[in-house]
Amino acid sequence: MRVVLQRVEKASVTIDNELYSSVGHGFLLLFGAEKGDTKAQADWMAAKIMALRCFSDDNGKMNLSIKDVNGEILIVSQFTLAGAVKKGTRPSFDNAMAPDEANELYEYFISKFKEQNIPVKTGVFGAHMSVCLINDGPVTFVIDAPILA
Repeated sequence: MRVVLQRVEKASVTIDNELYSSVGHGFLLLFGAEKGDTKAQADWMAAKIMALRCFSDDNGKMNLSIKDVNGEILIVSQFTLAGAVKKGTRPSFDNAMAPDEANELYEYFISKFKEQNIPVKTGVFGAHMSVCLINDGPVTFVIDAPILA
């Protein structure tokens, strides 16, 4: 499981030229599921993101979490995060989780933030989306879930 986290001033998803969802100050999370990923990994990932101190405090240090700043989160599924590009010039998606399983894990991941009363918006799983953002910083992290026994 891989998440690309971008701290944003604002972010939005447009589908078929219609605004689908948008958030203000917070995170844009691009979520990718790979074969073998589990709910335990999604739990770990959500907890890590909620606790991540990447917003500046009054001294300008990254010391505040998404909860501390009352931020919003936009979560967008992105199966291309499971793509491999080490060999050749065409990405391989052999390691991507099957769509039905990936959607279930994506919805589960979203639920972890909602359980903590963090405002969450989403894209549409499997849809062609236009994602716009104003990156704050810029601050971007790539987070890979550990293999959990």
